Amino acid sequence: MNEIYFNADAGYLEGVVRGYRDGLITAPQYMNLTQCETMDDLKLQLATTDYSSFLQNEPSPISTSTLSARCTDALVAEFQYLQQNSAEPISKFLEYITYGYMIDNVILLITGTLHERDTHDLLEKCHPLGFFDTMPALCVATNVQDLYNTVMVDSPLAGYFRECLSAEDLNELNIEIIRNTLYKAYLEDFYSYCQSCGEPTASIMAELLKFESDRRTVNITINSFGTELSKDDRAKLYPRLGNMYPEAQTKLARTDDMDQVKAILEQYGDYKRMILGANMNASSDGTSGSDMSLEDIFFANEVQLNKDSFEQQFHFGVFYSWLRLKEQEIRNIVWIAECISQQQKDKVNKYTPIY
Repeated sequence: MNEIYFNADAGYLEGVVRGYRDGLITAPQYMNLTQCETMDDLKLQLATTDYSSFLQNEPSPISTSTLSARCTDALVAEFQYLQQNSAEPISKFLEYITYGYMIDNVILLITGTLHERDTHDLLEKCHPLGFFDTMPALCVATNVQDLYNTVMVDSPLAGYFRECLSAEDLNELNIEIIRNTLYKAYLEDFYSYCQSCGEPTASIMAELLKFESDRRTVNITINSFGTELSKDDRAKLYPRLGNMYPEAQTKLARTDDMDQVKAILEQYGDYKRMILGANMNASSDGTSGSDMSLEDIFFANEVQLNKDSFEQQFHFGVFYSWLRLKEQEIRNIVWIAECISQQQKDKVNKYTPIY
């Protein structure tokens, strides 16, 4: 991509997002957060960060759920500023980023409809970045067929639903299959779009999206153990991209336990180094010992990839990477807050550092 034209279209926003990156919590600040004894102390320490204006009016003691919500509000406000000041082609790229949240929101509404819950109440639980103009219309649907028809016509996800699913697929047993099917279509479409953006966006986003695809492949494999999902159906949920596609995916589709998954991952240099010393049976809350869980290792590797994308200029990947780093920062804050509120200070340092 010509650097002159890039600056005309997105130079200002790239400068803004790099400023956002510089506002991420640093190692000394994390040290101060982990030394807090109460939630009020934590709130006071966060007053020196970009979250201060979103927390200042919250009464004490602040709960972890409220803290998480206000931190998310800060992320949404910054992302929406980027959207409001963007033009093609960057506006389309930012829209693609929101599709993942839209999928989660639609799945939440489908689940609520299946359980005959008031979908208007569920709207409050939807992620703000996953809202689209016709989303309130989904709440009018009284059954799954109406909901499907509404999504097919009035949502940005219509193409994914039309290609992958029918109304008969929308039942309680298939919810996670539906989610993974939509994510598969979304990742493949997003990857294709990024390749059309030219260099260096194409190569940087290819690495990030291939990693996300590989992570989803491993998670789908592990989560399908002990379920009724057949190995053939498992393979259909794997995104058709990534460093594991197609060879490792074919092998993972036939596995039956964690040891077999680990043996396959160890055949590939990058993943062998990544999982070295990992406790494949550990949970992300550290309850299975001191070893990092596979999920934690994926988070740590994702952080490094997203930090690396800031080393180059004139590409759209910084917008994607900043959002992912910000989400990890919020997970870190919530983890520390939970440890403080539950008096589990021995686990407070089990977060994923960024800078």
